Amino acid sequence: MTKRSYKAQKQAKANKPNPGNMLSQMQKMQDDMAKAQDALANEAVTITAGGGAISITISGHQRVQTIEINPELIDPEEKEMLQDLLVAAVNQAIEQSQALAAERMEGITGGLGGLGGGLDSLLGGLGI
Repeated sequence: MTKRSYKAQKQAKANKPNPGNMLSQMQKMQDDMAKAQDALANEAVTITAGGGAISITISGHQRVQTIEINPELIDPEEKEMLQDLLVAAVNQAIEQSQALAAERMEGITGGLGGLGGGLDSLLGGLGI
């Protein structure tokens, strides 16, 4: 058996995985993800279409906040009702899109046996 130098022993220790360090890194990642999700609630983007005829503001959580329509495009007496209907329809479309994506992902991750319910249960504790 050969003796290792002190420096080699120290390097070998540094290269070993540290479960405590991995756990703290996972906790930090989970905290960072939660902070990012909270920050998205306070962010929004505004998109215009039709040369400014329609303007939509949507939150970082994919929730439509406002839809504005150029009054020249509609009967002024029906403007607010049309805007409310558009908000509801767009939000419903987003929800259906998210459900479709989740269904497709389940089809992909469902076959990962041995993880006790697939990727969703594995990542569930991360708030994803």
